[in-house]
Amino acid sequence: MRLLLSLQSPPGAVQEAVEVALDAGYQHVDCAYFYQNEAEIGAAFQKKFGEGRLKRDELYVVSKLWNSFHAPQDVKPAFLKSLMMLNLDYLDLYLMHSPMGFPGPQEVSSPTPCSKQDQSPTKSSSTSLFSWQTMEKLVDEGLVKSVGVSNFNVSQLERLLSVCRIKPAANQVELHPYLTQPQLVEYCKSKGIVLIAYSPFGCPALPVPLLENPTVNEIAQKHGKTSAQVLIRFHIQRGIATIPKSITPARIVENAEVTGMASKPGALFRSWRMAEVLLSPEQGETLHTSDGWGLVPKPSCTQQDLNG
Repeated sequence: MRLLLSLQSPPGAVQEAVEVALDAGYQHVDCAYFYQNEAEIGAAFQKKFGEGRLKRDELYVVSKLWNSFHAPQDVKPAFLKSLMMLNLDYLDLYLMHSPMGFPGPQEVSSPTPCSKQDQSPTKSSSTSLFSWQTMEKLVDEGLVKSVGVSNFNVSQLERLLSVCRIKPAANQVELHPYLTQPQLVEYCKSKGIVLIAYSPFGCPALPVPLLENPTVNEIAQKHGKTSAQVLIRFHIQRGIATIPKSITPARIVENAEVTGMASKPGALFRSWRMAEVLLSPEQGETLHTSDGWGLVPKPSCTQQDLNG
């Protein structure tokens, strides 16, 4: 199973959450410089390594290049900062957190000083493409096993694939029954790019949160599972990796128990007509007809709601 520790996780709770997850058999831990908790995660790793209950090669650790470090000279120092805080010798996957970078970085304590420029979004993708070339060198140096992206759409992936030397191994994006992104899913599958779903439970700010969706609750009751477990299974049946965010020990363990609901791809949700169920019209939700998976609500998540 996989665990995401995001910016919203309060200080002090993250180390405990990681320790619980590792004890429960989680192997994929999703981190990022921007989440500001990599030091706590690193402390949890070292504690478990010290106990002799966990080996480095049993973990799959991910971090991300924040938008402020897209300048080529800033990529490696930012990476090394995350690596140092995580107390690791290498990462399994390093993602470009966003296709849009800021010209100037925040402070990074690293062997090479980072440049300071006015912080505003770049007007083209050229900085990100140069960033990718520097990320590829991290693979060459053995500092990371693979590199990937986050929050990239199809056109942005096409642009990157046209110039890259190392193909992105993964694309981490928001995915759930309210935002199924069928075109992106099919494109990534056709290119051999693994999709990783963040915010698998949707945005809590929606009029009817996914965890309270009547159809999801009905499926959960039928199978003796929780709504969260059903939503995780939704991605598994689409062949998509998912990283549920939690710092609650009981929920971390519970989120890993997603077996026993359906044996055939698509059976769980299609049999319950997930795509045919509309919530009340005044809530501004419309039927998603392109792939038959779910609902697409008009309200969009704000950045603070996103976990990726």
